[in-house]
Amino acid sequence: MTNRIHNELAAKCVATRLTSEGRGAVTVIAVEGFKATEFVGRHFASAAGKPLASFPLRRIIFGRWKRKHSEGEEIVVCRTDESSLEIHCHGGVAAARAIMESLAADGVVEQGAETWANHHSSDLIQAEAWLALADARTERTAAILLDQYRGALRKALEATIEDLVAGRTGAARDELATLYKRCDIGLHLTKPWRIAFGGPPNVGKSSLMNRLLGYQRSIVFDQPGTTRDLLSAPTALNGWFMELTDTAGLRNSEDAIEIEGVSRATSFLAEADLVVLVIDTSQDWSEQQRQLASAYPEALLVVNKCDLRDPVQVGGPFLATSALTNEGVAELMQAIVQRLVGIELSAGDAVPFTFRQREAIEAASRAVDQGEAMLAIEELRRIVASEPTASYRTKPS
Repeated sequence: MTNRIHNELAAKCVATRLTSEGRGAVTVIAVEGFKATEFVGRHFASAAGKPLASFPLRRIIFGRWKRKHSEGEEIVVCRTDESSLEIHCHGGVAAARAIMESLAADGVVEQGAETWANHHSSDLIQAEAWLALADARTERTAAILLDQYRGALRKALEATIEDLVAGRTGAARDELATLYKRCDIGLHLTKPWRIAFGGPPNVGKSSLMNRLLGYQRSIVFDQPGTTRDLLSAPTALNGWFMELTDTAGLRNSEDAIEIEGVSRATSFLAEADLVVLVIDTSQDWSEQQRQLASAYPEALLVVNKCDLRDPVQVGGPFLATSALTNEGVAELMQAIVQRLVGIELSAGDAVPFTFRQREAIEAASRAVDQGEAMLAIEELRRIVASEPTASYRTKPS
């Protein structure tokens, strides 16, 4: 810890929830300050029956958080140094809230995760990566963020700055282009790509989505118009965080509820990162289907129910699937990932993952194109600021 942090902790004891609320099986709370062990020790009963202060540093200590009218929560405590420790309790809201309330009653001040990251990070990228890690939903996305926390992006930017200083403009331009191509992946490490299943009624959109999810999220029935609202579910495809959404069948209707469902479906299809346009191979290629394909030219076209007959000719590339037999579903999953992710990443690759970083890389690229190397260097140095000062969110304000 720096002297600045020691001085702050001398004046107060602070508690910080390090994990995202309501996500994961375990919640981690950091307590820091010269009286941290004393404050936590008032409420902690170790299974060994010994006082918390008697245990050596970095020892994993099992016990309970004492409550007035109950047995208390089972927790694990670890004293990381003389003035800080970590409490590991059950995930969710209730257990962590009870611990924080007990500490607050003793005068311990609750602080936000961004403030904690500010104090414990060597630069702004590291602080941003630490905060983003709490929101990573898959092992693959967490590993990419961990690479950035360990310095992958910082080192890449420093190398680009060195190239600009040395006059190697071409190399710097190529490096910035590579980083920019990875920005879309980086921005989806903590938020899902949104995939919309659209098409006429009763073509198997719901069944296909359920196949990809591995469970029945959408109701499946052979009556057209069964899906009348947006039904979404998060999942991971090849380790990438995705949100699949089933939409109402697109057709003209006089039913007021179905009309509203079609309106919502149309709006969502316009906003989704990828549209999976599903048609039924048992039906001939009609004018309505041609109009849908024209309305969504970037869509991934899927001809479903191929177990019934050979796929109809649609005049363009398509995937043949059967939600009933699972034929083509693995290929559909691969096609979705390829369309959205597109590029291969290796362990340790630099990946920008916030809007702030992307904007600075864009500005630096423009400066290089305009022959303003010093301006480009300034933009890149802003990304690698040594003093975290602002918001570290991966979403725009």
